[in-house]
This record gives sequence, C-alpha cells and structure tokens, in this order.
Amino acid sequence: MDYFEANIEVNAEFGEILVAELADIGFDTFLENDSGLQAYATEELFDNIKFKLLMEEYSSKTNIFYSLKKIAKQNWNAQWESSFDPIEVEDKILIRAHFHESKVGFEHEIIITPKMSFGTGHHETTSQMMSLQLEIDHTNKTVLDVGTGTGILAILAEKLGASKIKAFDIDEWSVENTKENLQLNSSKNISIAQGTIADEPNYVYDIVVANINRNILLDEIGTYNRFLKSEGTLLLSGFYEKDIPEIEACCAEHQLKKVKHISKKEWAAVVFTKSEA
Repeated sequence: MDYFEANIEVNAEFGEILVAELADIGFDTFLENDSGLQAYATEELFDNIKFKLLMEEYSSKTNIFYSLKKIAKQNWNAQWESSFDPIEVEDKILIRAHFHESKVGFEHEIIITPKMSFGTGHHETTSQMMSLQLEIDHTNKTVLDVGTGTGILAILAEKLGASKIKAFDIDEWSVENTKENLQLNSSKNISIAQGTIADEPNYVYDIVVANINRNILLDEIGTYNRFLKSEGTLLLSGFYEKDIPEIEACCAEHQLKKVKHISKKEWAAVVFTKSEA
C-alpha cells in the first residue's frame, strides 16, 4: 500500500496540536525535523479535501508551508532509527531510543520511543526544562506534568527522586506513547491519564511542570496555581524569550514569583515559586 507524505514547515509552537489534528484526518506516522514535521497517511485513509482545509485553517494563524507527494510503502522502523539521534543534557542526562546503545558516564538515562509524540529532548524547550529540573530538589516530592507528550519530564522527575508523579495529555496517542516509555524506563511512581487540567482531581503538588505554548499557558496559569503547594515550584516553557514579561505578569497575578529563566535559540524556560498567601 502506498502512502502520502506531507512535508510541513510550521512554527514549533503549533507542532503538537497540528500533529493531533492531522491524526484526526488519517495521518498515523510523524517525524519531527528542524523546520517542522513530516506526516504520513496511507492512500486508503488520506483525504485531500480535509488536509487542504486544515492547512488553510493554520495559514490564518501562522506562517505554514507544505508539500505533498505519494511514496511507496517504507520501513518505518528504519525511518525512526535514521531520524532520532541520542541527545545529552548538561552532560548528566542521556536520552536515547531502545535501538541505541547505552553509554557510561551519565547520572540519568532515559529511553524514549517518540512515535507521534513531541518531547524527545531535541527541542530547546524540552532540553531547557530538563536542565532546570536538574537544579530543583525532587527528593520525595510530588509532581504534576501538564501535557506530558512522551512522558520525558515525568520520567526525569522520578529519576531525580520524586515519590509521586501525575502526568496527563489531551491526546490519546500521547498517553499510549507515555505508557510505553514508562515501561521502557521501569517507572513505578508515575500515573498517566488522558484529559486536560480541568479533568484533574483536586490535589496539590510540590512541583508543576508545563511545556505547552504561550496561549494555553496564559489561559491556565491560574489553574496551575491551584494545584501548587505554598512555596511550591512551577516550571514553564513552550514560548519565546520575548514572551517572558507577559508570562511573568500573569504569574504575578497569582502570587507566583519568577526565580530564574534560561533561553536558547530564542526559546525560553522559566522557574517560578508560589508565595505564601
């Protein structure tokens, strides 16, 4: 059976939700690249009208460019192996797929099968969140991972000593991918659910992490605050350095004080703490 390959150049801010919407119209395999992503659908499931309507919808929100071609059936495992390289974070974390060999000399090793989910550590937002996690005491702490993607931040939280981690994502394929990655990393203290922050039962955590995008963060920061203990830590990323003042102002409205920010290639990650009421 032949496939249709869509090469899509789009701002990374829209990557995760675009993948979800492409999955809804028949695409079932995705490869992330520096400029966007490649998406694949079988000839049987590909709907050209729905695809073009989706591209038109996104063109009204952001700059997006795409090309479409028909290709013969491929060995997708070989595709993954050629496109997913191991990554190192702060010389302390090795992130690899199961088909890569392990390396000595790292404090933590995380095995990820990325599949359709973003969050492999390659993007600046993910790697910066992990760098900040390394600086925070997770020992016996509780952690909420908002929009978990591949589960990579939750897995690192457990390796850093967190005793209870709750991860969730709105997308079913992300939840299934996270479950696979939890097994690959022999995770015992992480629970995963499908849904949004609105579906989460009332509970307060020591640490809340959210690597999503600017607009969702601005809408949900007040909600994250309700899930955060007094003097707890909030880690945010998924936005540009120029967006920090707006993110910081929104957090300030909820007694969240900026502690530190880092940036790389204009992408930012910020640590906040919750002041006592």
